[in-house]
Amino acid sequence: MFLNYLKISLRNLLRAKGYAFINIAGLAVGMSASVLIFLWISSELEFDRFYKKTDRLYQVYNRDVFNNEPTLWGTTPPPLAPELKSSYADIENVTRYAPLTLLFSVEDKNVNTQGAFADPDIFDVFDFQLLSGSRKDLLKEINGIVITRRLAENLFGTTDAIGKTIQMDHKDNFLVSAVMENLPENSQFKDRDYFLPWLFFQKPGWAKNEWNNNNYFTFLTLKEGVNVTAVEQKIKKVTANHLKGMIDDVAHREIFLHPAGKWYLYSKIENGKLVEGRIVTVRLFGIIAAFILLIACVNFVNLSTARSEKRAKEVGVRKVAGAPKGSLVLQFMTESVLLAFLASIFAALILVAAVPAFNNLIGRRLYPDLGSVYFWTSVIGFVLFTGLLAGSYPAFFLSSFQPSKVIKGIYTHAHAAFSPRKGLVVMQFTFAIILIISTLVIRKQIDYGESRASGYDKSNLLITALPGELEKHYTAVRDELVSSGVAVSATKSLGPAMSLNSRQWGVQFPGSVETDKNVEFDLFGADQNFVKTTGVTLLEGREIDLTKFPTDTTAVVLNETAVKAMRLKNAVGTVIRYQDTDWHVVGVVKDFIYESPYLPVKPAIIEGPGGLLPHQWISIRLSPKNPMAQNLKTAEGIFKKYNPGYPFEYSFADENYKSRFAQEQLTGALTGIFTGLAIFISCLGLFGLAAYTAQQRTKEIGVRKVLGASVASIVNLLTGNFVKLVIISFVIAAPIGWYAMREWLKDYDYRIDLDPGIFIMTVLAAMLIVVLTVSFQAINAALKNPVRSLRNE
Repeated sequence: MFLNYLKISLRNLLRAKGYAFINIAGLAVGMSASVLIFLWISSELEFDRFYKKTDRLYQVYNRDVFNNEPTLWGTTPPPLAPELKSSYADIENVTRYAPLTLLFSVEDKNVNTQGAFADPDIFDVFDFQLLSGSRKDLLKEINGIVITRRLAENLFGTTDAIGKTIQMDHKDNFLVSAVMENLPENSQFKDRDYFLPWLFFQKPGWAKNEWNNNNYFTFLTLKEGVNVTAVEQKIKKVTANHLKGMIDDVAHREIFLHPAGKWYLYSKIENGKLVEGRIVTVRLFGIIAAFILLIACVNFVNLSTARSEKRAKEVGVRKVAGAPKGSLVLQFMTESVLLAFLASIFAALILVAAVPAFNNLIGRRLYPDLGSVYFWTSVIGFVLFTGLLAGSYPAFFLSSFQPSKVIKGIYTHAHAAFSPRKGLVVMQFTFAIILIISTLVIRKQIDYGESRASGYDKSNLLITALPGELEKHYTAVRDELVSSGVAVSATKSLGPAMSLNSRQWGVQFPGSVETDKNVEFDLFGADQNFVKTTGVTLLEGREIDLTKFPTDTTAVVLNETAVKAMRLKNAVGTVIRYQDTDWHVVGVVKDFIYESPYLPVKPAIIEGPGGLLPHQWISIRLSPKNPMAQNLKTAEGIFKKYNPGYPFEYSFADENYKSRFAQEQLTGALTGIFTGLAIFISCLGLFGLAAYTAQQRTKEIGVRKVLGASVASIVNLLTGNFVKLVIISFVIAAPIGWYAMREWLKDYDYRIDLDPGIFIMTVLAAMLIVVLTVSFQAINAALKNPVRSLRNE
């Protein structure tokens, strides 16, 4: 019987090729778009959640109160991990983790690469896959190193690297004790290519093994069945005992464990808590995927019910012949599932073509596991679900016709007054309009951030580190860069210029009170010519100048927000104190952006080179008079002259600034693409529906033309109803879109207002799309010769 239904379904589809094409095309695009989104969502949900012990894996976080505001940070002191491991039976494994970038050399090959210092337990906490080597002895020798396949092939040309020597920074030699598989792309460790022993990190000149040195990460796994809150309280007692006398109020310091399943998706800090974050975007695209699939299914429903007259007599005859309603429902459901199956074939072809481009867009490789039973079960389930979702209503609608009426030519359905077809069009365009509103708001928010003045000159500003001998020869390098004509100026800094270097509390200033010691200041270490090189705007005083003023090693320049935080009326000449040092204010600069462009600028101090930490970065204002390639070649020669064993690697300030919009740009691009697909699917269905509407009203149009109706009036007649439906859709969609985008914008301190212009633009765009889609069929119907329409009357 099923084969019979299948033959009938195929025959019906071949008989109505236009209907079949529109339905298959709409479902194929809808299914492929939804699957693409679900692949991405799956990758996001699996981020850092694929470890065997994910449900027992945690990162240790600190929480404290500064300036009456809760503050959160995910770094801990180095002595914490070994004490937890030795003293608490509830903790299964614990490891410290200190990421960094080092130069590795093998013979004449020099490679700058990212990795980390870690304890041996890191291979028990995280089950990284080993290609060779023994897991039990890793990182226990002070000169051992574990490298990835990628680094092994880069340095040695093969993964057979165990026992081979790698030199670090042209000083220390390490023996490869194991080679591991490249770390997964959906992991925070994806760019790490090696692990070095913490034993080496404890050597003089590296990590300070002190309880007030909160600069390193601690990860741990708990034993099964252990109460997390109880462990947090135990860790709090440990830190409190060791921090007595180091911080003023130990009681405020809290410790909590952040589960691995939330590291990536729940990373936004709000009121001292980790709340949501990336999960908001995941939910947004989950809704978009559902909308797209529903829009495609609504197309199917509308076109199926629109063809009801053509199928009504078939239903009537089959019922008179004794066919039960159930068999008719099964036949129409078979037809729907067949359409969904055919659509899935085309959807698969679309996916094959689209996935590489999509991967380039998101910067990640998404490929379904074709060898997985789960994958094929999901595919079959998805096709059946789509077919049943799209076909259920048409199947029951068509099978409900009464044979006594349809054989006489009476097609009015009992529920015709309800006009479910119009309701479905309204639903379809409600979804589409919500997506249009979302796309416009996201795009406007991105533009708003990009148009915000950065506060410095990003053009021709090169930033690079000072590894090896470069820091020692900094003055010679700087002077040669300027004298050669490559640079207009250069300055040395604690970290990359125009990026946050460090933070400072406990700053004392004239008029400061007890609570002011909790005010957080962002700290920049700088050399002379910082203002000249970066192009920040000097509002008062001067910049740091060691040539004219040797005492400027302890000079500082404040930004506007810092002046306000210190309540200074005349900042220049003021003496402030922190790090047991008196610093004299020599200038004030206009606020500049060094974090997210969507965050407010914080109080910042630009200090001279008299701080505690060495300045290991240089910023170079390249001369615009020379070609960029020439400047880079000359600069590389100067750097190689003083530091021949290190590659010349650099970045540009404008590219670094642009990268701060990467996440928003990706969200905007994806939203725009999938909104466009949703509109395309809607238009496909609308086009088919308009064709059937025009066909049903052929005789009416003929009579109107005979009576003198113009082409314009007939076009208006056919398009008017659809425009009304779009307006109704907008009335429903506008408040939903407004609320959804208002919630999305709450994640941004610096954000747009939801002005009426966005909604006016949306409704006009929706109406234009509908008019353009329907007009083709309307004009075609209006131009037909009325004689042909009425010749059978």
